[in-house]
Amino acid sequence: MRSTPLTRPWRRFLALLGTAGLALAGAVALPGTAQAANVLANPGFESGALAPWTCTGNLGSVVSSPAHSGSKALTGAVSSSDNAKCSQTVAVRPNTAYALTGWVRGSYVYLGVDGGASTWTSSPSAYSRLSVSFTTGASQTSATIYVHGWYAQGAYQADDVSLDGPGGGGGTDTQAPTAPGGLTSTGRTSSSVSLSWKAATDDVGVTSYDVYSGSAKALTVSGTAATVSGLSASTAYTFTVKARDAAGNTSAASDSVTVTTTAGGGGGTGFKQAAPYLFEGWGDPPNVTTVMNATGVKWFTMAFVLDGGGCNPLWDGNRALAGGVDQSVINQIRSAGGDIVPSFGGWQGSKLGTNCSSASALAGALQKVIDAYSLKAIDMDIENTDEFENEAVQARILTALKTVKADNPGLKTVVTFGTSTTGPTYYGNRLIEQAKSLGADIDVFTVMPFDFGGGSDMYGNTVNATEGLKNKLKSTFGWDDATAYAHIGISGMNGLSDQQENTTPAIWTQIRDWANSHHIARLAYWAVNRDRPCPGGGVVSNCSGIGQSTWQFTSITAGFTG
Repeated sequence: MRSTPLTRPWRRFLALLGTAGLALAGAVALPGTAQAANVLANPGFESGALAPWTCTGNLGSVVSSPAHSGSKALTGAVSSSDNAKCSQTVAVRPNTAYALTGWVRGSYVYLGVDGGASTWTSSPSAYSRLSVSFTTGASQTSATIYVHGWYAQGAYQADDVSLDGPGGGGGTDTQAPTAPGGLTSTGRTSSSVSLSWKAATDDVGVTSYDVYSGSAKALTVSGTAATVSGLSASTAYTFTVKARDAAGNTSAASDSVTVTTTAGGGGGTGFKQAAPYLFEGWGDPPNVTTVMNATGVKWFTMAFVLDGGGCNPLWDGNRALAGGVDQSVINQIRSAGGDIVPSFGGWQGSKLGTNCSSASALAGALQKVIDAYSLKAIDMDIENTDEFENEAVQARILTALKTVKADNPGLKTVVTFGTSTTGPTYYGNRLIEQAKSLGADIDVFTVMPFDFGGGSDMYGNTVNATEGLKNKLKSTFGWDDATAYAHIGISGMNGLSDQQENTTPAIWTQIRDWANSHHIARLAYWAVNRDRPCPGGGVVSNCSGIGQSTWQFTSITAGFTG
């Protein structure tokens, strides 16, 4: 249900006004401060990454629009339970005056320093300058600067944040960061290796990481992931990472990892697909050519092929494969240079996996659809108790997929199923184990990271669920990280989920970028029919229930390259 002005977040806001004595005028007059260079790192977010800023709930991201200056800005995807507080800790000098300024945009945006002064403004449609001053304590050597929005009041933007005053160097900070841990390879090609590691810690704050190939510095990044390019094929490289802080102190090297580049195409299936769901039997189906022209998307996952009776495949269980609206839409997609993957099953309806009497009969039904459209890929959306939680039906579906893959060289097979926030559930784990036992050779295991039962951290939950799937694939098939990621898909839900979880465009962009950096195989969401704005509209079939641009989620998805 949509919040009203008297819901709990508003009461907290009014209480804060009363207890903190914040003036509605917003800006606070500045005392005299020492004039010096900005001591904040990445103040305008022009690096394209957040680091060294960190944001609660993983709700912060860097966007290209709207920016106050330059080409990048911070956006915080505020939720009903998280104000998307983004902060940075820097070295400062004791007993010294500092001036903090920043440009912000949004409803109720705050700028301040932890444990000290703050200010706020409301400027929903244009950037507004905030400024506040403070003086450090007698023994203070660090300060944490923050910006945040307010609960349930929509996303905010911040740009060109400046902390004016002398830096904390000059011998004050001599402690080096800890060595980064957990260095691992997340992907490889014939000419590049992708790496990730755990963040180092520092008494003031880590500002960057140096990535070494052997003894030579390969590149410097602000985050905890990097891709080293320009490598030779079929060659072993040994990598380490060192952390640096604002004072130039450098950590010891991480443990090393040795990776051999591939001879040609990487460790996975070579299959990459950005394919949001499109349903012609529900939710005011959009004009597919309009969507393609507006977003650049090429693939669609078309829902749903069900049983029309007697193990007979029909769209939605009642529309013929040939000659109807679905055939017409497929023709339009292909005429525009795209293609489709049909999805069999879903949450409800009469499903082929359940009603076909045997694996061979199910394979015959799948083959009818493959032949009707000369398909390159098929998706089995295995849900609910009739298919997902029925072990015999699981085996029937996997055996049928093994059959059609053998009968149609080059056909890619995808299975899609629900997940917990930490990875596959009991039945998901069993599905993966069955696929290995039966030799089904599934190309992509796609999880649906939503309807977890609530929770605001949709980015963190999605990443954790996908990492859990990766670990299961590794342990079941004996794959390395890169190969496991290359067999993974993510299928989210835009806007409000059935359980009121909110995946905003900013969060979906974070998920898309994570999917690209880890080189997974497939990115989809439910559904293009809902990729239209209707703030406060709830969970409905033809809009997302939140504020967004029309076709915004599809545009973001189209940027998935794997």
